[in-house]
Amino acid sequence: MPRGCAEPLRHAVSCAHHHGPKQSVPLARPASEPVIRYGFAGLGLTLDDYLNRQPVTGLLIAKDNTILVERYQYGRTDTDRLASFSMAKTVVGLLIGIAVKEGAIRSINDLAESYVPGLKDTEYGRTPFKALLLMASGVAFSEDYADRSSDLNKLARLTIEPGSPGSLAAVKQFNTRRDAPGVRFSYSSAESLVLGLVLAAATKRTVSDYATEKLWQPLGAEADATWIIDATGQEITFAYVNAVLRDWARLGLMLANRGNWQGKTVVPEDWLTASAADAVPTDSPLTKYGYQIWYSADTRRFALRGLRGQFVFVDPELKLVLVQTALSGGQPETAELFALWNALRAQVR
Repeated sequence: MPRGCAEPLRHAVSCAHHHGPKQSVPLARPASEPVIRYGFAGLGLTLDDYLNRQPVTGLLIAKDNTILVERYQYGRTDTDRLASFSMAKTVVGLLIGIAVKEGAIRSINDLAESYVPGLKDTEYGRTPFKALLLMASGVAFSEDYADRSSDLNKLARLTIEPGSPGSLAAVKQFNTRRDAPGVRFSYSSAESLVLGLVLAAATKRTVSDYATEKLWQPLGAEADATWIIDATGQEITFAYVNAVLRDWARLGLMLANRGNWQGKTVVPEDWLTASAADAVPTDSPLTKYGYQIWYSADTRRFALRGLRGQFVFVDPELKLVLVQTALSGGQPETAELFALWNALRAQVR
């Protein structure tokens, strides 16, 4: 198993690949790396300070399709597939948008059970895609990482551990409705898993194969990515896409350009527009949540976000992207990362 497949969880069932094209066009680079300064906790700091202070494995900053900064730590290199955790949820959301545009999914108002017969007469089955995309299914689910008895950890055991029954059987274990669909945001990895089941059923392809054709190849990805799969061969779509840092940057730059990459549409712009327009309030006044993606409160900027410090920040106005990966056992200071990001945005205008 490639290192990148196993990095987040060393006892996973297996992994699938989505492949880039045979040849990739490299991103441009400046003659020298810019000096980046930021303030945090009353201190004046540099990018070197940030990397020394935080358990970051990879950091890449790109603007206008040019890599400004690319750094690695803890033995990682530019050929390692780095952990993403829940950044994978956004990949699923983008693929759903492509499937809607192509007609494989008729409408985001359809119920999940209309595509996945195994969900018939379950609460997730009776939930429209739109509510699932917005983490507002109304189905009770506790997303508690520390509590071994939480629904999240139960879901992980039912999908990831050898001998587990797989994704469909896993989501059917959570079948208590708390709210009507669309009423309230409640972050739930189970909803992303349901979306993956719908995507595979609607396209009649594995999620990895679909991602290869619709994302990785159009982006000119320079390396294969991996996705951990369950015992049935279904991608575990709440997490576990692993890719090299520059390919995460390509994805972010495509999103910064409203779904366009090098003159071609990869993700429909109207899907991205609808995602921002439909974004719902979260538990924080600083963020909203769209179609499996995080937004600033004004929805002008957005981010892919994963557990323990995995991020792709995107500012479409500035065509600016910051990618960070971190040790799976670490916990970078999110407030300091936001301070760095905000200072960066001010400096590159």
